[in-house]
Amino acid sequence: MLGFSKKETDRAEAVADNAVMQGRSLLADARLRFRQNKAAMGSCVILGLIVAFVIIGPFFAVWDHETIDWTAMGDVVGLGAPSISSGHYFGVDDLGRDLYSRTIQATQTSLLVGLIGAGMALVVGTFYGIIAGYFGGRLDGLMMRFVDILLAIPTTLVIILILVVAGKSFTTLFLALGAVSWLTMSRIVRGQTLALKRREFIEAARAGGVSDAGIVTRHILPNLAGVVIVYASLLVPDMILAESFISFLGLGISEPNTSLGALIAEGAGTMAYGTIWQLLFPLFFYVTIIITMFFIGDGLRDALDPKDR
Repeated sequence: MLGFSKKETDRAEAVADNAVMQGRSLLADARLRFRQNKAAMGSCVILGLIVAFVIIGPFFAVWDHETIDWTAMGDVVGLGAPSISSGHYFGVDDLGRDLYSRTIQATQTSLLVGLIGAGMALVVGTFYGIIAGYFGGRLDGLMMRFVDILLAIPTTLVIILILVVAGKSFTTLFLALGAVSWLTMSRIVRGQTLALKRREFIEAARAGGVSDAGIVTRHILPNLAGVVIVYASLLVPDMILAESFISFLGLGISEPNTSLGALIAEGAGTMAYGTIWQLLFPLFFYVTIIITMFFIGDGLRDALDPKDR
């Protein structure tokens, strides 16, 4: 049996550890770094529980979100408080509708607004920024001046104008948020593309006869993935905040549909009458979603930041 000294053993272990580090892919490294972020992982668990509540919650609902409890409506403060026996787990609103079912629907709406708004910004902003940054020249100048002009206009004003002209609906709200959410994304992608296209591997691919489309899809996009994913994750809570502000102004989704922003606005308006639950339940879900999404986005940024590797 062969024997090794402690020095040789330590050296072998160091070489093995180095080989493991070198052999580990960037994706695996990012996954490990994200899992080590306790705040991000805890936020993922909490957000997962909220999503599970939104999916499973309707099966436990006694009342529909549109059904009016006429008995509770006559005395919302006395009979409309949260109660398991009445089936109103979160109480009722000022019109006698079940707040539990309406909170589930509002959470679904707010999550959809955040995801679809961020998705539109991801697709449009990435496509626009890559074209401007890769081809450069006058095309880049023209495209980015257009972005600068749109950024000079207050985004809230643009959203309100679109909703007033086109009417209040799910589709209009998504289009209004998507119309302003891609601008910053395009500037970020354009700056990253300008830096990437001067790298040696891009020059080598171009010298090897690879087409512009091939360079973009095989070399530019994969290297932009980290930055784009991080910004998109941070954009989700921004979209939810924007929708909530619009709903608070009364220009959001129309009844009988609702969102967390609309429920918070209703709860704030009736809080003086003693129905504090109308504000607390939607506000709890709203604040929890916003905080968890920011922690997840921050965790993704730390995990995918090439400067920390």
